[in-house]
Amino acid sequence: MNEIIMQCNDLCKNYTGKQALKNLNFSIKRGRIIGLLGPNGSGKTTLIKIANALLTPSSGRILINDKAPGIESKRAVAYLSDCVCLPDWMRVGELVELFASFYDNFITQKAYEMIKNLGIDTNARLKTLSKGNKEKVQLILVMSRDADLYLLDEPMGGVDPATRDYILNTIISNYRENSSVVISTHLIADVENILDEVIFINNGEIVLQDMVDNIREKQGKSVDLLFREVFRC
Repeated sequence: MNEIIMQCNDLCKNYTGKQALKNLNFSIKRGRIIGLLGPNGSGKTTLIKIANALLTPSSGRILINDKAPGIESKRAVAYLSDCVCLPDWMRVGELVELFASFYDNFITQKAYEMIKNLGIDTNARLKTLSKGNKEKVQLILVMSRDADLYLLDEPMGGVDPATRDYILNTIISNYRENSSVVISTHLIADVENILDEVIFINNGEIVLQDMVDNIREKQGKSVDLLFREVFRC
C-alpha cells in the first residue's frame, strides 16, 4: 500500500482575475490528522473541492491513491462540505439508508450507533433539528464511510463548544490507521490537540508544512500562536 494518499504537483487553479492556487507541491501521508489552516480566501476550500472532483485544476495535477480525482477516487474520499447540503425534508434514518445505497463502503451500523448515542430520533426530519445536530448528522454520515481520505471543510463552523468536542471525538474515533483526515478550520486552538501535522496556506501558496511536535520543539510555541504570528491575526 502506497504511504502517500494525496499528492499535488504544480497544482494551479485560476478564476477570472484571480489565481486561487499557485503551483502547490506537497503530499499527505496515511495515518495522520492534518490541519489545513489559513485565512479566508487563502485557497483551502478550492483545494478540497479539487481533491473531491468538484473543481478541475487549471494546470498541474493532484492524485488520490495515484489516480486523478474522478469516479475511481471518489470511493477513497469522504467529503464534508462547509455547509449542510443534505435535503432537509428527509428523515435522519432515510439519510442513513440513502448513503448506504450510494456508497458501498458505508457502515450502516456505525451510523445508527452514533445517532443513537446522540439521542437523535431517526424519524425526525433534518429541518426540525438544531444547527448543531444537523452538523453532527452530516459528520456522522461522512465518518461512517470506510474511506482512505476524509476531507472536512470547516466541520465546526458556528456550533457550540460541546458540539465541537463531540465532532472532534467523532473524528478521532472513526478513522482508520491507514487513512488520513484533513480538517480545514479557523478554530485552531480547538483542534490543535488532535492534529499530527499542519499545512499553512495563504494566497494560494503553501507557507508551511510540518508535524505539530516539530513546531512545538523547534519553534517553542503552539500551532495557534505560530499561526497568529505568520498571519498577524
